[in-house]
Amino acid sequence: MPKDSGIGAASKRREDVRFLTGTGNYTDDINVYGQTYVYFLRSDVAHGRINNIDTSAAAAMEGVVGIFTGADFEGIGGLPCGWQVTDRFGEAMQEPAHPVLAQGKVRHVGDPIAAVVAESLQQARDAAEAIELDIEELPAVVDMKAALEEGSAKVHDDLTSNLCYDWGFVEDNKAAVDEAIKNAAHVTTLELVNNRLVANPMEPRVAVGEYNRSNDESTLYTTSQNPHVIRLLMGAFVLGIPEHKLRVVAPDVGGGFGTKIFHYAEEAFVTFAARKLNRPVKWTASRSEAFMSDAHGRDHVTKIELALDADNNFTALRTETYANMGAYLSTFAPSVPTWLHGTLMAGNYKTPLIYVNVKAVFTNTVPVDAYRGAGRPEATYQLERVVDKAARELGVDPIALRRQNFISEFPYATPVAVEYDTGDYFATMDKLEEIADLAGFEARRKESEAKGMLRGLGVNCYIEACGIAPSNLVGQLGARAGLYDAATVRVNATGSISVMVGAHSHGQGHETAFPQVVADMLGIDESMIEIVHGDSSKIPFGMGTYGSRSLAVCGSAMVKATEKIIKKAKKIASHLLEASEGDIELKDGQFTVAGTDKSVAWGDVTLAAYVPHNYPLEDIEPGLEETAFYDPSNFTYPSGAYCCEVELDPETGRVTIERFAAADDFGNVVNPMIVEGQVHGGIGQGIGQALLENCVYDSEGQLLSASYMDYAMPRAEDVPFYVVDHSCATPCTHNPLGVKGCGEAGAIGSPPSVVNAVIDAIQSSGKKDVTHIDMPLSPQRVWAAMKG
Repeated sequence: MPKDSGIGAASKRREDVRFLTGTGNYTDDINVYGQTYVYFLRSDVAHGRINNIDTSAAAAMEGVVGIFTGADFEGIGGLPCGWQVTDRFGEAMQEPAHPVLAQGKVRHVGDPIAAVVAESLQQARDAAEAIELDIEELPAVVDMKAALEEGSAKVHDDLTSNLCYDWGFVEDNKAAVDEAIKNAAHVTTLELVNNRLVANPMEPRVAVGEYNRSNDESTLYTTSQNPHVIRLLMGAFVLGIPEHKLRVVAPDVGGGFGTKIFHYAEEAFVTFAARKLNRPVKWTASRSEAFMSDAHGRDHVTKIELALDADNNFTALRTETYANMGAYLSTFAPSVPTWLHGTLMAGNYKTPLIYVNVKAVFTNTVPVDAYRGAGRPEATYQLERVVDKAARELGVDPIALRRQNFISEFPYATPVAVEYDTGDYFATMDKLEEIADLAGFEARRKESEAKGMLRGLGVNCYIEACGIAPSNLVGQLGARAGLYDAATVRVNATGSISVMVGAHSHGQGHETAFPQVVADMLGIDESMIEIVHGDSSKIPFGMGTYGSRSLAVCGSAMVKATEKIIKKAKKIASHLLEASEGDIELKDGQFTVAGTDKSVAWGDVTLAAYVPHNYPLEDIEPGLEETAFYDPSNFTYPSGAYCCEVELDPETGRVTIERFAAADDFGNVVNPMIVEGQVHGGIGQGIGQALLENCVYDSEGQLLSASYMDYAMPRAEDVPFYVVDHSCATPCTHNPLGVKGCGEAGAIGSPPSVVNAVIDAIQSSGKKDVTHIDMPLSPQRVWAAMKG
């Protein structure tokens, strides 16, 4: 029977009530007395030298409060990068300055040049149009491979080249991998593109800066996935504001998908300008601004080679990737194509030798950083496409080839430096074959053929690393921040509880799932528990939400804090019940003396904690509040198997997804409904990448897909009804909840299954020479491939 409360119950999301009734409090809903508005004048060229900026006419216009340029930020720190990568030669990456407003040069379309603050947004916009710019346009660097050629224009004049780093992993494996590929019975080679994406969360970015001169305190309201990280980066490294004088608040946030992890220039500017002008300053991005100022995702070009022996066992894997950094290093950009990508190239398979090379390149485009999955989708896509191609070249069943090479014993140390603690890849594949009805596929293919359509089946497996950890290890790998999290559990006198967490919810359902955990531990009703997040003045220092870490890391801190609460509460109960502390049991909200009918209710104990009439204060301090930090000892490793069925119109190239099934191993599940919703959303985004979405620049660095007129987002008609299963659970062994993370799985596992299905459909028509089409598989691309 399904549970109706606590861990494992499909409780409805309590936060949805305010969202569905229009009472959510988003950053754009915040308006402060005396508020002004800022409009950013942005570059319309991809690369240029700023010769002069004349703001005199604009400054005299009605309503203008102040105009700022890069000159106002001389001597002020630029936006910091949060991860340093060391290349395969032992050298630190090239790390250029990233000014808040452009200084000397503009380096991508959308680079902010000047900021006009006015009484109204329209006045600010009008004044910005009156600013006179003298910009000498320079050759744009757009193509990554061309950017590394001798004589290419440099994005940053003070760097030696456009190469950020040349990373090799594991460098000691390189010679052995080369030799294994040279001597292999069969080698499958594939060159592919992981297309650039724009995250496009429902809510665009917003920032409101406020300054209180009486106490010299600044407040930033912002659409952020991790307010404490923004406070640390902006306060200490950009504006030099002491942390105790800077408050960062992230209220309700309408989606992030990674793009709201990072510290952006607009956040720093409104905080800086509010202090300078002694007026609140507000900025709300237009959708057009979002396209050219939000960090983009993916954008890799890869050659991958898979070596097999005569028995079709994988023997070696080698990849060479060009990863686009864009014009500047976004907060965590260097880690995405390296430590979040190279370490996952083993996938679900026991390949003994792996070597990954990544060349990160600066170009005159918007910076690229983490987007849902962050490195793991790129790894999975490369691996699962080349495995599928190998199966077709060898004439073997793609599922059978995967099963033959699955890892079967755990823990398993991969050749790319991670250790999978648990998993059962055979079980997830068994479940997938069941829920996808693979046995009935041939009959469905015949039905499609009878209509003049082609039908294809695509399968893939994935594994991801979630809850990036531990801090001491990632610190050695270049992380400039700890990766722990924290929770404070505050029990009120009448028994209700406030849980302050470092994680931030922007669609994950923390306000529902987190109380389920605490309520289950205490045996009380979930309605007695509130979750407090998003305000650096109220919550303990935590690292926010990304990388499917919330429950595995912050949830574990919450469990540890609750355990401290239980321990102290039992001590109080032992005094109230005049029994030994070791004999006290807590169940269903009642403290009882083991083996007796003596008991005291949860509420009586919590009241006694604040009204200590029944125990000596020298033994127990009053109050019931505990804080705990949790730094995980390893990643968690969700895994799964996905299946996609497509129908393809050979006359037009149009692809329709007819069926999609997902079998995932997320370890223990706190709320099945929320997990299923997360998988649905991720698959939808993966389908968007596979078939529709593509962020395109021309050779001049102009963004051609800068609106929804040109950037195709998936709609309801583009996605099927999914069949989702997460019953094949192997609990994580190193966190107290046994959870693994579920938020990114759908976006990781779906793109290769879609592409595999389309290739299968095309080859079923006799076009065996069509072995790959780069994403997105638009009708034009599919039709052209079929026509040769």
